[in-house]
Amino acid sequence: MRHMKTVKDYIRTIVDFPHEGIMFRDVTTLFSDPRGFRMCIDQILNPYAGTRIDKVAGLEARGFIIGGAIAHQLSVGFTPIRKKGKLPGATLSQAYQLEYGEAVMEIHDDAIQPGEKVLLVDDLLATGGTAQAGIQLIEKLGGEIVGCAFIVDLPELGGRAKLEAMGMDVHILCEFEGL
Repeated sequence: MRHMKTVKDYIRTIVDFPHEGIMFRDVTTLFSDPRGFRMCIDQILNPYAGTRIDKVAGLEARGFIIGGAIAHQLSVGFTPIRKKGKLPGATLSQAYQLEYGEAVMEIHDDAIQPGEKVLLVDDLLATGGTAQAGIQLIEKLGGEIVGCAFIVDLPELGGRAKLEAMGMDVHILCEFEGL
């Protein structure tokens, strides 16, 4: 009997990147395989079947790849949430804490209309800081988050618990232990 691949099987681990002691979960190998990529998009969408979604918001940068594919599949618009200084129009900003310091995410101030139902996506959930900033930006614009979907969760870092404590529905395709 042939082994059926899962999304996790398509993700490679690169040891000591970008720093010693980090196990980088590289989803580019998933994206480059047509079966793996299709499986990923289908599995992210599955729990939202029948749910009204008006926009997909993707977190920089790999969230743009899956977010664009999901928005296309749903025939809805896509909204990028980017690092500070990357969007050309008028923006709203949200600072968040990193392990050492602070970062800022931005969204165009006209990207989401009040009452729009938004699915927030990214490749990986670690501490949840970036996703939390994205949620806050969407909510500042009056958007309603229908869910937060990620390919990979690093449960030891607590991001899922942080988002669930905010009342978010969190959907994860696979988990990896460690950092």
